[in-house]
Amino acid sequence: MPLPSFSSFSPSRLWLASMPVLFVALWSTGFIGAKFGLPHAEPFTFLFVRFVLTLALLLPLAGLLKVDWPRGLRLWGHIGISGMLVHGAYLGGVFYGIQLGMPAGLAALLVGLQPLLTAALARPLLGERLAPLQWAGLALGLTGITLVLGSKLDPGGALFQGFGLGALTSVMVALAGISLGTLYQKRYCTGMPLLTGTAVQYLAAGILLGLGALFFEERNIEWTPTFLLTLLWLVLVLSISAILLLMALIKRGEASRVASLFYLVPPVTALEAWWLFDERLPMIGLVGMAVTIAGVVLTARGRR
Repeated sequence: MPLPSFSSFSPSRLWLASMPVLFVALWSTGFIGAKFGLPHAEPFTFLFVRFVLTLALLLPLAGLLKVDWPRGLRLWGHIGISGMLVHGAYLGGVFYGIQLGMPAGLAALLVGLQPLLTAALARPLLGERLAPLQWAGLALGLTGITLVLGSKLDPGGALFQGFGLGALTSVMVALAGISLGTLYQKRYCTGMPLLTGTAVQYLAAGILLGLGALFFEERNIEWTPTFLLTLLWLVLVLSISAILLLMALIKRGEASRVASLFYLVPPVTALEAWWLFDERLPMIGLVGMAVTIAGVVLTARGRR
């Protein structure tokens, strides 16, 4: 068998090979960004400012690239609803849960159950049947998450170690939002241009979170260096760079590879949270995380 030539390791080939891994690595830092920024701003206010700054950059970029916008008010409305679910409910629930004490790694794992919930809802909402592999994945995922949450039970009397039922409920709202938003987008937003459609989603989510900040928060922000750096990271790296990287991957036919690498987001986030914030799971929790990820993989493969 001939050895690979030196040209096979050219910078362009290495860049293409690293793009999916880089995307997942960047995406996992969203949970870490919430942990860094929330001590300085309330969650809805934090996200509203993030979306305003993102749109301030995304709209001129769309004009510079001369990409098409969604056609028709009906499609705009559907994209807006999907944005409120996929970005508004999802990020709002995650950020609020982390503010209430949910560990970033556990929050990433819980919302990482999205393929399981989406598969379970696909039958009643879209008429899709579950394959045997999907049923096995659902059972495995539920077993794993039971182990993880069980490892966080506090024998001393508190419901969970470090957070309560409110944080868990908030992250469950985020999970429902991303799952229902995915199904809604699949059914009603098939003609959505990726870049400009994402801008419409950010606009709708920003309005929703802005109303949340107006009615439920004091809207105070501590403009510390930590908050500014975190905000810039979330805007430039996640909301802009990660989306453009995703566009490039889809254009090169790598969407399925990105989807499979999303299974690595919870353990990568847990590793980052352990390194930065000393968040830990006991051994039974780590086993539960591995079982849960295996269940998500089986469920997603069954869908394909």
